[in-house]
Amino acid sequence: MKILIIGANGRVGQKLVPLLLDDGHTVIGTSRSKNNLVNHGKYTQIELDLTDEFEILKNKIPDTIEAIYFVSGSRGENLLQIDLHGAVKTMQVAAYKGIKRFIMLSAIHSLSPEKWKEEGIESLTDYYLAKHYADLFLMHQTTLNYTILQPGALTETKGSGLIELNVAHHKENSIENVAETLLKILDSYNTYQKVISMHDGNVPVQEAVANL
Repeated sequence: MKILIIGANGRVGQKLVPLLLDDGHTVIGTSRSKNNLVNHGKYTQIELDLTDEFEILKNKIPDTIEAIYFVSGSRGENLLQIDLHGAVKTMQVAAYKGIKRFIMLSAIHSLSPEKWKEEGIESLTDYYLAKHYADLFLMHQTTLNYTILQPGALTETKGSGLIELNVAHHKENSIENVAETLLKILDSYNTYQKVISMHDGNVPVQEAVANL
C-alpha cells in the first residue's frame, strides 16, 4: 500500500515509518525539513507545511496515495493551525483525491470535555480543544474510513508490545507501542469508524486490535 504520513519526523512518525517499510509498504513522509528522514528504496519525502492553504496542500500530496496517517503535532506552536485546521485540510485533501483510509492520532478523552480537568491533562485545554474539533470533523463531516487512536501520555520508554484498548483512564504509553498499534490498525476493518483509547497494558498489540 502507498501511505502518506503527515508528521513523519515527529516522535511517533519516526517510529511508525520503519514499521510500515518493514511491513512492505511504500511510504511518503511529510516534513517542513528538507532532510530525508530515512534512506530506503520505498521511502520518499515531501516538504509540507500544514499552515499552507488547501490548494497548496492539495497540489503537493500525490494522487496515488491509498491511506493517510495524521501523526503531526504542533507541540504548542501554531496549535490551531496545525492540530485543528491543518488536520481538517488534510482530511479535505483526502476526500478530494478519493483517499478513503484515514488514521488520526489523537489524545485520550479528546471527545469527553468533562474529563479535561483531570490530573495530568488539566493544563492541556487548548490542545484538547483542537483535537476535539478535529476528531468531530473527521467523524461527522467526512465519509472517510477513519480510525481515531487516543493514547494517553507518550513516553520514550522501550516498547513492550503489550497494550490495553478502549480504556477509561489516562495512563502512560510507550511511543513504540503506539506506533505498533497504528501499524496493526491499518488493514484491520474492525477498526473502521471507531475511536479507540489506549495505554500500555498486558495484551499483545495484534491480539488487542483483533479483539476490538
